[in-house]
Amino acid sequence: MTLPPTEQRIKLTLHYDGGAFFGWQVQPGARTVQAELEAALSRLADRPIGVLGAGRTDRGVHATGQVASAVMPGKWTPADVRRGLNAILPPDIWVAEAEAVPLEFHARYDATAREYEYRLGTVERARSPFLRPYCWALDTGREPVSPALLTQAAVVLPGEHSFRAFARAGQPERGERCTLQLAEWREWEAGFLLRVRANRFLHHMVRYLVGTMVDVARGRRGAADMVRLLDNDAGVQTSPPAPAEGLFLTRVYYPDAETRRDGDTATRPAQASGDGEDGVD
Repeated sequence: MTLPPTEQRIKLTLHYDGGAFFGWQVQPGARTVQAELEAALSRLADRPIGVLGAGRTDRGVHATGQVASAVMPGKWTPADVRRGLNAILPPDIWVAEAEAVPLEFHARYDATAREYEYRLGTVERARSPFLRPYCWALDTGREPVSPALLTQAAVVLPGEHSFRAFARAGQPERGERCTLQLAEWREWEAGFLLRVRANRFLHHMVRYLVGTMVDVARGRRGAADMVRLLDNDAGVQTSPPAPAEGLFLTRVYYPDAETRRDGDTATRPAQASGDGEDGVD
């Protein structure tokens, strides 16, 4: 008879509503996703359990593809861990998937890319209580959003660039260059949705990008400002960052390569449906 391993690492794919959390990372006196998850895992294992996350999403940011891992006693199968967690976690966190991975797997450092979505509400129904907490609901009566200008603002972003202008100040030690593999706007049920994927993100980077692109699309500034900002032109500044509630971490990619379903070659998404922007890589 084969005995179960003494311990094993379990990789979790998480959904959470960030509205009631002070972000992912444990903070004294604050409710965070990591703290809730560690408390639930420790309860299941009957011993303290720490959690490693793929990224540190900020206060109010949501996730449908956050990845975390923890070392659990060997008697706990991934299915048991998922079932047990979903029975005791608060309703604003849900474990979508659980799988066994090598003990040396690191949710953050092994990740090769993260992907985010930002939801922009441009129609009246975006103010519904079932949509407004999960998008930036704009008043577009006098300043409509041009989809053509959104696309024009985003088309210059893919590739390796300095994103210093689009990052929150005070992190020079982290470097400023990121490689964007995807930046595109699409329609969604209440307006427009940005998909953006990169090898790393700087703090608040997606939100500064969105805030600036929206001002371009409303005619408040020219699309050429996007290039000037990427060139670190001292004569131009970003617009204020878009609010946190429209931002979702949707996928995290790891080196077990597959061809993605939308046709481009990349690493396999952590779930079939992304450090963290608003976080760090």
